[in-house]
Amino acid sequence: MHKLSRSHRDKLQQFVAITGASEKSALQALKASDWHLEAAFDVFYSHPQPKSNADSRRLEELYNRYKDKYSDMILADGVSVLCNDLQVEPQDIVTLVLSWHMNAATACEFSKQEFVSGLQALGVDSIGKLQEKLAFMRSELKDEQKFHEIYNFAFGWAKEKGQKSLALDTAIGMWQLLFAEREWPLVNHWCEFLQDRHNKAISKDTWAQLLEFARMVDPVLSNYDAEGAWPYLIDEFVEYLYDKGVVQK
Repeated sequence: MHKLSRSHRDKLQQFVAITGASEKSALQALKASDWHLEAAFDVFYSHPQPKSNADSRRLEELYNRYKDKYSDMILADGVSVLCNDLQVEPQDIVTLVLSWHMNAATACEFSKQEFVSGLQALGVDSIGKLQEKLAFMRSELKDEQKFHEIYNFAFGWAKEKGQKSLALDTAIGMWQLLFAEREWPLVNHWCEFLQDRHNKAISKDTWAQLLEFARMVDPVLSNYDAEGAWPYLIDEFVEYLYDKGVVQK
């Protein structure tokens, strides 16, 4: 430690605080990424970690704090208490990222397996430690590959149990939440188009293809290929943009 500069020492301490890693593991990740914190997080989380430091007894106690009285699950009320303890709003996008880490099957609920395994993977066993992870979880949305994974996870997470498609109102809410992070300029036009012209549930294919469209086609559609293999709904959206004068042909 005495050989590190003040800047490197500060980064090491910040890395340990956020990840819960040992100083040795933190040093390895930081050195491998030339002391860039964001890159070091990617290095650390892309490699299998040794057994989690999370204490199973404390995880059990934490789970029991939020568990429903009548079923062995954390349901909406428990999630609300968890969010209150973390000092975040339930609709904050970081709750989606946390659910992704837990591989939760459904919004606003966690099975015991999901909750405990997710916190173990994050290396936390207390609310304080989980709070310290929130900044890292927000930073994951800026990683293109992770954002892609979280976006695709959100479809199954947000849809009603037993349904193949995502209710339109829910889809619109999720798009507005997710694209607030990616700053896609056409998101509000897309949502208005769906309400005006579509007014039906959203299929998984449309959900996935929209992200590709937002990533690949610029907002003025200068590189849009009308002969491309876009879903019919996206082609209709492009015509809608032309009709409304949002973009020029």
